[in-house]
Amino acid sequence: MDDNEFLARRFEAHRTHLRAVAYRMLGSLSEADDAVQEAWFKLHRSNTSEVENLGGWLTTVVGRVCLDMLRSRTSRREEPLEERVRLPDPIISSADGVDPEHEALLADSVGLALLVVLESLAPPERLAFVLHDLFAVPFEEIAPVVGRTPAAARQLASRARRRVQGAAPAPDPDVAKQREVVDAFLAAARGGDFDALVALLDPDIVLRADGGTLRPGGLVRGAAAVAGGAIYAAQFAEVARPALVNGAAGAVATAEGRPISVMAFTVTKGRISAIAVLNDPERLARLDLTVLDEG
Repeated sequence: MDDNEFLARRFEAHRTHLRAVAYRMLGSLSEADDAVQEAWFKLHRSNTSEVENLGGWLTTVVGRVCLDMLRSRTSRREEPLEERVRLPDPIISSADGVDPEHEALLADSVGLALLVVLESLAPPERLAFVLHDLFAVPFEEIAPVVGRTPAAARQLASRARRRVQGAAPAPDPDVAKQREVVDAFLAAARGGDFDALVALLDPDIVLRADGGTLRPGGLVRGAAAVAGGAIYAAQFAEVARPALVNGAAGAVATAEGRPISVMAFTVTKGRISAIAVLNDPERLARLDLTVLDEG
């Protein structure tokens, strides 16, 4: 085995972990793959003979690559964040359980509600929170990546943590009970039962819809408004199939075998506290739904 093959094997041993880091940083599966590939290029060009912890070294490299990508994304954004909702890429699994390929990506129960909040953080805050709180990277290793002292990196993570705790509701852990609530919501939407819908929703529920550049999306707040919208869009409930979306109870609406909507639900204390709806035709067309047929 030559040096390049040995290095490649060592890198492959960390690829799954690095992809999980990048997905949490970027909320995009394709960009996460790009970040991991860039880390491989950097490894191939670097002298790592004195690196004792290659996994830790690669994690910080991926973090730095993702930080640059986030900063570039922010600088080229033309529209204010509040004018358009852009949801992270959903990870769809059979309602029977998460498939092995997605287990590492969802090891920390990274629901869309959490990723949506992470999207609102400044890039250095997101990096400090993700690396420290989700992957236990010491602040001494995070500090050089964000160009701050360890104490300042700790403050970044602390600010991000407060935002996350205040804005991302903690889901109920029992997926079977989540499914009961989601199924009841879909049944009430199909039947046009406004009162039943309101009873299933947290009074302060937030629905986020991402229709891409061609369809209007945005935010809907409050149980009455969300219930009214669910009745208006009952046709989606009619063709919804149960699925796990980022490890939580969700649904995928299909027509003629093609996805027309992905719905992710956050169920907190027996009520739906957040809904994320992706109906962007371009992004939906890239989804692989074969896992639903296998479930």
